[in-house]
Amino acid sequence: MLLNGIGNSLKNNQKMSINTICCIGAGYVGGPTMSVIAQKIPSVKVIVVDVNQARIDAWNSENLDELPIFEPGLDAVVSEARGRNLFFSTDVEGAIHEADMIFISVNTPTKTYGDGKGMAADLQYVELCARQIAKIATSDKIVVEKSTLPVKTAEAIKDILENTGTGVNFEILSNPEFLAEGTAVQDLETPDRVLIGGDQTESGLKAIQALVNIYATWVPKNQIITTNLWSSELSKLTANAFLAQRVSSINALTELCESTGANIDDVAKAIGTDSRIGPKFLKASVGFGGSCFQKDILNLVYICKSLGLDEAADYWEQVIIMNNHQRSRFAKQIVTSLYGTVAMKKIGFLGWAFKKDTNDTRESAAIYIADKLIDEHAQIQVYDPKVTAVRMHSDLNALNSRTEAENSKFLEIHNNPYKALEGTHALAVITEWDEFKAYDWQKIYDGMLKPAFIFDGRNILNQKMLESIGFIYKAIGR
Repeated sequence: MLLNGIGNSLKNNQKMSINTICCIGAGYVGGPTMSVIAQKIPSVKVIVVDVNQARIDAWNSENLDELPIFEPGLDAVVSEARGRNLFFSTDVEGAIHEADMIFISVNTPTKTYGDGKGMAADLQYVELCARQIAKIATSDKIVVEKSTLPVKTAEAIKDILENTGTGVNFEILSNPEFLAEGTAVQDLETPDRVLIGGDQTESGLKAIQALVNIYATWVPKNQIITTNLWSSELSKLTANAFLAQRVSSINALTELCESTGANIDDVAKAIGTDSRIGPKFLKASVGFGGSCFQKDILNLVYICKSLGLDEAADYWEQVIIMNNHQRSRFAKQIVTSLYGTVAMKKIGFLGWAFKKDTNDTRESAAIYIADKLIDEHAQIQVYDPKVTAVRMHSDLNALNSRTEAENSKFLEIHNNPYKALEGTHALAVITEWDEFKAYDWQKIYDGMLKPAFIFDGRNILNQKMLESIGFIYKAIGR
């Protein structure tokens, strides 16, 4: 198949032609992002590589239901482009060698060791990618940071690449993702903005323009923002910090509402109609989760502390403290409502993913709420439409609160919601899956022990209807 690529027209009439793109990392960012790029630009070859053979096999599965990531619409995008100009492979070296542009989209978790433990981003995988690119590349490359990274990470990548002694020229760009899981494909197809940062040198500006031309195939140019590297890197951390701050701000008011008789939904609506505030991210809940919010705020806190900006660090750290408090408070409310003990009582969980329309469970409130209830010897019975039993057990075991055998004893996963809730003393809505609202709640009530409690951690259910059936219904912030 002939793939013509995209040429970057320059003022001096030179062209920086992008014929092949490689993405290192086939996870929640790399897989969907590259799939949409391949779908939108059939003339460019896109190779997504990962050392995880099982993950690549899943991306290549003929059964699109087996894709490693669930995102609405992703299966159709992959089906259209895969095998035409979209390829998934474990041949990392071959893809690096062939590519004109290389995206680094690997995991950057919070450090669990050494200096910065519990706050700083662990950049070992990013550095390994840079060293591998430096070792393999024999032609000039544009290297794009796609992972969420601390400010000045590009400087470290550049230092590694520029000291290879091979004579290969590298340009480093920052192109942070602003995807919301559950709407990732939509966010990629119609983004609010695309941010590209690079050196403000002649060669740096040419590299920026090359990436601008990729996105401009389908994104209006006035929505493509170009900056220097450092502004781009900081903008990603800041965006997530602001969104998480809004969640913690509204959740900080839920306890006050419960104590005074106010309704948090009414309060959110009232302030959300103010055009200066707006309604988004003002939904009270058991707290935020996902791979980015907590990690990025902790990273921001660490950067501030490293620079001696203690007041700024304390301010942003409070967002995390409030989120942790909301999860703990929810678990405590269940114990208190069930007469001070949940020992050997069955508690049903509806949902394990950190939000609806995704199978991502990273930092999900469900993990921490389950852990606290198991500390009280509760029996947890879970149903989630997209999360596997293997994933749930792995999430709980990763906390190292007890042995894997003990966790298995207290955590039971079902593939039928009615079975998961049968014989329970209470149920907790942890994820806001739309299907939960349409369940036969009379049937669920009939199968539960009485009094039957519902703890709606997302405020998505019909309180009047449930109370008319006989449930004792408890919401967040009411």
